[in-house]
Amino acid sequence: MTIEIPEKGMAKEKIMQTLRAYKGEDLDWQSGKVMGYVYDAGEKAMEVIKEAYTMYLSENALDPTTYPSLLRIENEVVRMIANLLRGDEHVVGNFTSGGTESLILAVKTARDMMRVKKPEIKEPEMVLPITAHSSFYKAAHYLCVKPVIVPVLDGSFKTDIAAMRDAITENTILLVGSAPGYAHGVVDPIPEIAQLALEHDLPCHVDGCVGGIHLSYMRKMGYPVLEFDFTVPGVTSISADLHKYGYAAKGASVVLYKNQEIRRYQMFACSRWTGYTVINPAVTSSKTGGPMAGAWAVLKYLGDAGYQKIVKEVMDATQLTVDGIDKIDGIKVLGRPDMCMFSFASTSEKLNVYRLADRMKTKGWFLQPQFARNNSPSNLHVSFNRLSVPRAKEFLVILEQTVAEVMAEEVDDKTGELRAEIGKLSINFDDESFFKLAEMAGITGLELPEKMETINQLLEALPYDVSEFMLVEFLNNLMK
Repeated sequence: MTIEIPEKGMAKEKIMQTLRAYKGEDLDWQSGKVMGYVYDAGEKAMEVIKEAYTMYLSENALDPTTYPSLLRIENEVVRMIANLLRGDEHVVGNFTSGGTESLILAVKTARDMMRVKKPEIKEPEMVLPITAHSSFYKAAHYLCVKPVIVPVLDGSFKTDIAAMRDAITENTILLVGSAPGYAHGVVDPIPEIAQLALEHDLPCHVDGCVGGIHLSYMRKMGYPVLEFDFTVPGVTSISADLHKYGYAAKGASVVLYKNQEIRRYQMFACSRWTGYTVINPAVTSSKTGGPMAGAWAVLKYLGDAGYQKIVKEVMDATQLTVDGIDKIDGIKVLGRPDMCMFSFASTSEKLNVYRLADRMKTKGWFLQPQFARNNSPSNLHVSFNRLSVPRAKEFLVILEQTVAEVMAEEVDDKTGELRAEIGKLSINFDDESFFKLAEMAGITGLELPEKMETINQLLEALPYDVSEFMLVEFLNNLMK
């Protein structure tokens, strides 16, 4: 397909009409039925965010000497979140484009700091639970740091501290914990992880990207919250996304450090080329000031009272839903979620959760499938936010009906057949292997079929390297 820049410019209305048509194919996130990806504080807050965002749309946060207002906004956002996470006056940080960038920077900072403290380390390793976010694997890939994965405890899905202790070697540069882990909404035993870090003179990063803000308000409001922030001895850095439960526009996160001495290793400077002097605190150089201004605006607009109101509504709806799911025959909530996100699995051989996800989608409800890994079975993820609150009771009714429908159907578990077929293949990580596997999954073109059950079963059954090869090849073919 050939698409060229039009010879003559299109009229504004035609452009907007085309974009509206494109958006018609997307999930209706405003429906309150999309139980992931979506974090919305309401129409009035969105108006404030959009106005602040567009006010700084063209301003470039590359050079704070040119746009000192953006430096001030970044510093104020950092200080507000640092205070929320109970950091003292020495805590510093930077605004980033999201949790992935924040985590990459945290790993980069630890790696470079340990290069100075322990120059004998030539093959750096970081120790993290299997529930840690995939962005740590991306950071490991980009930065040549080996991820050493430790298990989580049966039932609780919290990091196995004994296993983490055993995994520490002379090459370890960083210990990682989550508050909470995305998959199950469970907060790791951060004090124990941080104590291990102190004992071995290692940095300890807390991934609070999804929960740092929400959990902090829960603590303020008297909910039982496990300690995870800068009051925990040994915690040296924390990441917290504003575009999740801070309800800012996408492209907004912060990474915070215990002091400037640590944060120094995050930064990059270059004065050896023929152009302008470069000094970057984060990965990106040129970047719009929009997300920064939008995040600042929503923090100011909602205030403590606004956030606490949202947290109470969301937590009430979450508790109602968790209790309701545990009463539905055929499914159960995994672990004891610590905030407004959780996952549930099948308790019956008659129920395939991937088929359940497909069937719920036909009814307008989107749930995230999560593969069986380690001691976590195949499951579906739910993230509650303000938009979903009025839909909680409806969700339980539809879910119970759909579970019953799927359990009444003939069992058609293809996992065993798929494993047998995979065993016959000689996978060479080439186009031929990709198309053979894609055909087994029901992918005949470059678009995903409406039903994802078989695809999810296939990807779950494949070895990690093969499933990741499949995902890369599919996306590589999908994108022009």
